[in-house]
Amino acid sequence: MVIMAAPATEHVRNIVLVGQDGAGKTSLAEAMLHVSGKTPRMGTTHDGKSYLDYDDEEIKRKFTIGTSIAPIPYKDFKINVLDTSGHPDFVGDTLATMQAAEMALFVVDAVAGPQVMTTKLWYEAEDMRLSRAVFINHIDREHANFDSAMATLHARFGSRLGAVTIPMGVDADFKGVIDVIRMKARYFEGESEHVVDIPDEYADAAIVARDKLCDLVAEADDELMMKYLDGEEQLTQGELEDLLDKAIAQELFIPVFVGSTIIKQGIQGLMEDIATYFPSPRAHGRFRLANGEETFIDEAGEPACFVFKTLSDPYVGRMSFVKVISGVLEPGMELINSRTGKKDRLGHLYVMMGKESNDVKSAKAGDIIVVPKLTDAKTGDTLSKSGDLAIDPLPMPTPQYPVAIEAANKKDEDKLGTALARVAENDPTVRISRSEETHQTVLTAMGDTQVDTIIARMKEQNGVEAVLVPVRVPYRETIRKVAEAQGRHKKQTGGAGQFGDCWLRLEPNPGGGYEFLDEIVGGKIPRSYIPAVDKGVQDAMAEGFLAGYPMVDIKCAVFDGSYHAVDSNEMAFKTAARIGFRAACEKADPVILEPMANMDIVVGEEYAGAVMGDISTRRGRIVGTDSNDAGETVIMVRVPYAEVVTYTKDLRSISRGSGSYYIEIEGYEEAPHDVQKKLAEEYQAARAAGNN
Repeated sequence: MVIMAAPATEHVRNIVLVGQDGAGKTSLAEAMLHVSGKTPRMGTTHDGKSYLDYDDEEIKRKFTIGTSIAPIPYKDFKINVLDTSGHPDFVGDTLATMQAAEMALFVVDAVAGPQVMTTKLWYEAEDMRLSRAVFINHIDREHANFDSAMATLHARFGSRLGAVTIPMGVDADFKGVIDVIRMKARYFEGESEHVVDIPDEYADAAIVARDKLCDLVAEADDELMMKYLDGEEQLTQGELEDLLDKAIAQELFIPVFVGSTIIKQGIQGLMEDIATYFPSPRAHGRFRLANGEETFIDEAGEPACFVFKTLSDPYVGRMSFVKVISGVLEPGMELINSRTGKKDRLGHLYVMMGKESNDVKSAKAGDIIVVPKLTDAKTGDTLSKSGDLAIDPLPMPTPQYPVAIEAANKKDEDKLGTALARVAENDPTVRISRSEETHQTVLTAMGDTQVDTIIARMKEQNGVEAVLVPVRVPYRETIRKVAEAQGRHKKQTGGAGQFGDCWLRLEPNPGGGYEFLDEIVGGKIPRSYIPAVDKGVQDAMAEGFLAGYPMVDIKCAVFDGSYHAVDSNEMAFKTAARIGFRAACEKADPVILEPMANMDIVVGEEYAGAVMGDISTRRGRIVGTDSNDAGETVIMVRVPYAEVVTYTKDLRSISRGSGSYYIEIEGYEEAPHDVQKKLAEEYQAARAAGNN
């Protein structure tokens, strides 16, 4: 492959493709690669021959999982096309990639229109102040309707959207597009595009579209807009073209393109407009610093870059996808990580196309490259010559889907922890924790597809086989009555025996935790053995009584007992205390407590009723409702945690993928009798089977 020289900043375009899975983001990037001459054939995802969806899991699932880069040469420009996932499990990777671009190009299916992920990412792009454009794809599909698609876009995203290309025919009659900016017809045939005069049957539609375009773009210049509104003059071709890039960069105008990626219609004109009118990094590339200020792309500044994605390659090792913020990066250069304060050496600089890499001698401000084997760099880190620059990374969505993970066999137990740590280091939307209460390693992710992908990749890349087991809910036990019992331990062997005898009184201690009281008088138990009684009680509480869960909120007093001058020792009193505690528990009305979760569930108003009904079936209580700035309903809920451990899947089903929630365990309440009975029976069965 030909290695492109480092382009000047004004000749770089960083375009992130976003939208729903299945809309054709990857096929658009593949079409641009092929039309530009970068690839000898049109790569396709569905037959597993995509240049960009090259990962085994992507080939298997037939959709994009992680960001791939397609560096496309177009005239004197380098267009970095960043192809992202539209699956909600991988939205973190998509959001991080959006931070590295100046322009978000939303790919929308002409039949389905803008769907849930498109809408969600649209508002994220708006919050990032990213310029936006839309490509209506699959206009050649059955039931495709351009006017209907535009009406839906206007209804969903406002009146700033305007067509810069319109189709010549739709469905099976689609044969090309009208370039509204240049007032020409364009159609792709063979291996090249033809630009001709607009056919007569499309002339009126082209004029209407042109007038709408001028209306929108005129707002970028106050003086021209006043003249235009007063009807003094129409925008000339030169004025329109001069204003387009300004209107797009200022987000006053959102261009809408149309075409079909599979037959490559509308692709050449799209690339021409990207190079001509889409903002360059210098014009629009801004980053928020950790101190709240902003920095802009600066070719003359000190060498600095921002890591927006990391991944582990089984052959190369860690690979850092970086946006060059200022200066020029060169191999061998040492940069300081602002997070760690440590130096990292740039061994090589790569331009990536899918999985293929080529060394480059330098990378200028605004460009996107890949740096292998950075020692300490993680997603969100800033590296600079001085170490003083720190870009504020975009907050990642909080993962809410926990699974317990174990090594499939003993030989992988040691390697599993290392592999999981690497996963969490590369992906900010993954959390790894060890629960000392349930003795499980818990992986918390965005959803089951992300979890399945992690397990598959650990096996493929690290040779570690892992299995999932049910997450153990951290139930607890307590008592509801005061009770007393004796704990007596007597054991006689050939030598010295063991003897311990204590009377314990248990009483509920709601919210007070565990308290131990020494009420021994008259030396019935020597002071030196009292700590052993305390320890024996605590050990028994840790083991639980009904179902093996830790016991809480109990006040225990030792008030009587006896000892043997020869056979008594700490171990004997510790054992006696365990016996006495369990005997007292039998009479103290023991119960199982279940953890309660507070949830804020955010859904569209049309799904609020279904969500509230579903929560009721899970023994939940609706605490209140509210609405947010986006007009969505916020439902505040208190519900047993066991009922919503895997709520991610259920909420997606109810809300068609649009809902989100925040969950936090807060407090415990007594579990219903049937729940307690089931837990106790499962515990006894496990003990009988020798599993406890």
